[in-house]
Amino acid sequence: MPHIEIKCYPGRTEEVKTKCAEAVAKVAAEALGCDESSVSVAITEVPKENWKSDVWDKEILPIEDLYKKPGYTCE
Repeated sequence: MPHIEIKCYPGRTEEVKTKCAEAVAKVAAEALGCDESSVSVAITEVPKENWKSDVWDKEILPIEDLYKKPGYTCE
């Protein structure tokens, strides 16, 4: 079933992360035609100074089937 991983800078409250996960799960379930209880969402905080090396270089640039591309670069 769908598993969604969100990576973001630190600093958001647990309440904000929970609301985000619930909203993303709802939209994903509707879009993918599955039950919301089948969707899992993880939120991992990545410090700004590690974003390029840990996320951009490893998880954004090399993915060919990235369906939503960011509107920024890490050049």
